[in-house]
Amino acid sequence: MSNPSLLILAGDGIGPEVMGQVRRIIDWFGDKRDLKIDVSEDLVGGAAYDVHGTPLHDDTMAKAQEVDAVLLGAVGGPKYDVLDFSVKPERGLLRLRKEMDLYANLRPAQCFDALADFSSLKRDVVAGLDIMIVRELTSGIYFGEPRGIITEGNERVGINTQRYTESEIARVARSAFELARRRGNKVCSMEKANVMESGILWREVVQKVHDEEYPDVELSHMYADAGAMQLCRWPKQFDVIVTDNLFGDLLSDAAAMLTGSLGMLPSASLGAPMANGRPKAMYEPVHGSAPDIAGQNKANPIACILSFAMALRYSFDQGAEADRLEAAVAKVLEDGVRTADLLGEEGVEPVTTVGMGDAVLAALDASL
Repeated sequence: MSNPSLLILAGDGIGPEVMGQVRRIIDWFGDKRDLKIDVSEDLVGGAAYDVHGTPLHDDTMAKAQEVDAVLLGAVGGPKYDVLDFSVKPERGLLRLRKEMDLYANLRPAQCFDALADFSSLKRDVVAGLDIMIVRELTSGIYFGEPRGIITEGNERVGINTQRYTESEIARVARSAFELARRRGNKVCSMEKANVMESGILWREVVQKVHDEEYPDVELSHMYADAGAMQLCRWPKQFDVIVTDNLFGDLLSDAAAMLTGSLGMLPSASLGAPMANGRPKAMYEPVHGSAPDIAGQNKANPIACILSFAMALRYSFDQGAEADRLEAAVAKVLEDGVRTADLLGEEGVEPVTTVGMGDAVLAALDASL
């Protein structure tokens, strides 16, 4: 068997710093667990624009199609705000998602016990929280046509089209049901069937897929606005939430803040299986490029580290090693190690980006 392959696209801002700690962890698994991963690196976002005049070179896109997984850091920054929309750093990320057909975005929201007091909600509401939001990623209002800004009479009109096919809804529903079978066996589907025809179709197709293929999984339906309210009221009622592109964008960010810090949250974007049986896949932390602290060795690398843990689980069939890495992160947090974004206790000094990497590696060594 050949080694699994990983393309690293560190990107902009704090991306290279947090990715540097992931590289150390990849090396640890190779040295200490004999888990060899063939790693290559390339440019995306503003870093790619600076060199190639485009946020994603065609050669990089071709590499992404060939590897078992892509691990991306972050894109964007104020220096690129003046660029035309077509070449902004974020267009590189969107191109990867679209051309790799990464239709299922997995956004876990897990609250580590050691960080329960960092949430804006009460401890008993968030302690032990472990939910997964599955967001449809390649269709819906972000991609539907027609779109644009037109002139009608004496004013401009912005147009975006919410569009879903039955097959697009069905495949992301299957992803959610499959995940639920490995978790709490519950799926809540969220849409706006009360006011949107696309929501009516969404609900009908999800129900059909459930009835015909996953009758063992508990399925419920909820309007997305009510779902947002329930996430704030009692999030632990949910296990897996499946929803469309727009609502998934909003709900997953709301769920992210239940955990206390965006610097803690990973994500996975999965597509159809390749010839080797592994899904097309890209993994990335939820946080942005944080240009205000870039280059200062302050960024929290945990979200990027946990994104690699998701790659171990979903792309490399290394669930036990993913558990090992996640347990190491939990141990570090229990021991009170904190980057600046996680400070709260009196008298606790923040560690640097490298310092957090050191702590996770030490915890991995202790796991042997």
